Amino acid sequence: MTKYFQRILPKIYGTYFNLLALFSKKKVAEKAYLLFCTPRKGRVLAMQAQFLNEARKEMVKVGEMEVQTYCWTGEKETVLLLHGWESNSFRWRNLIGHLKQEGFQVLAFDAPAHGYSSGSLFNVLRYTECTQSIVTRYNPDYIIGHSVGGMTAVYHQYCFPANSLKKIISIGAPSEFSDVMHRYQKLLGFNDRVLHALDAFYKEHFGFGIVDFSNAQYARNISIQGLLIHDELDLVAPFWASEKVHSQWNNSKLISTRGLGHSMHQEEVNEQIIDFLKS
Repeated sequence: MTKYFQRILPKIYGTYFNLLALFSKKKVAEKAYLLFCTPRKGRVLAMQAQFLNEARKEMVKVGEMEVQTYCWTGEKETVLLLHGWESNSFRWRNLIGHLKQEGFQVLAFDAPAHGYSSGSLFNVLRYTECTQSIVTRYNPDYIIGHSVGGMTAVYHQYCFPANSLKKIISIGAPSEFSDVMHRYQKLLGFNDRVLHALDAFYKEHFGFGIVDFSNAQYARNISIQGLLIHDELDLVAPFWASEKVHSQWNNSKLISTRGLGHSMHQEEVNEQIIDFLKS
């Protein structure tokens, strides 16, 4: 019964949004936005805590947010890690082992509403604000992001190009916000009236429409080196997203895999990352 309810719950929301849109576009946009930006999971589990507690931890204030940072010391350059949606810094455990073995200093933090960080809402703008604060505070040399973390890494570099970063690695990341939003629409089954209300909401509150946010377009202005790794069969973020970013990023390299999925924890991926950082 629980699995059945979880399966039909998105459609219940979609039906509710369709009805609400008939009466108030503003109200439906607010509710659809809040649902979209509210993670259901991603807090630290008991079995993850032991690994994270091995790091040197510091809670950093970013605006109204409390952001949990982790540091594994090393004598070489500092690598900053950005996890994805409904995850936390533990997702990097395998790569952290490789980075430590190579002598890199590793820095990670839990995104807003994830891990030990505060808040209940999450989006790329909030993530970018936190990233800029961490970059300014710790001056990392490299940044690696997975999924929406990769999307944030590229957008952050576009927004704040004057920083300490020398290389960016994006793993399985989306490019177009319009694609992300259309997937949200398909999952819930809400109509275009709701989508147009959401578009108006983003324009009013954030200054851009759904089709305006494009990492492919932002990548045109990035001059530092980039590595894009993406699986051709990724069911969460389409492979063409990294192809599109790569086509606009002059100083980037694209590595495609096949059958590794979205999470990309495999050894061959970690080895490609290490090789790029050392090159």
